[in-house]
Amino acid sequence: QVQLVESGGGSVQAGGTLNLSCQVSGYTYSTYSFAWFRHAPGKEREGVAALDSERSVSEAASIQGRFTISQDSAKNTLNLEMHSLKPEDTAVYYCAAVPKLLPPWRALKDAEYIYWGQGTQVTVSS
Repeated sequence: QVQLVESGGGSVQAGGTLNLSCQVSGYTYSTYSFAWFRHAPGKEREGVAALDSERSVSEAASIQGRFTISQDSAKNTLNLEMHSLKPEDTAVYYCAAVPKLLPPWRALKDAEYIYWGQGTQVTVSS
């Protein structure tokens, strides 16, 4: 049974930094796509960044140059380093996984992912 558990959310001021982590357990597939999504009140869920087992990375334009997605295979974690945070980054952040490779134009589409964490709140104040 695949489980994804996010941590690292919190409240910071604009310009600050947060590091999110997603602990992955029960995932035995050698092929995968992992991603971070976020959902802000009144908005649709948005793909933030994704990586796959071929080490391909996809990023939303809104976070390029500020956020970095990575994985730690030894710890079985998916990470999201977030720098220069803005109030518009405020949202619940979710990690997600699917046991297949996705083309770049599908990597940030939530409909592609079948495993989801419970989310962690990120709040950025101005």
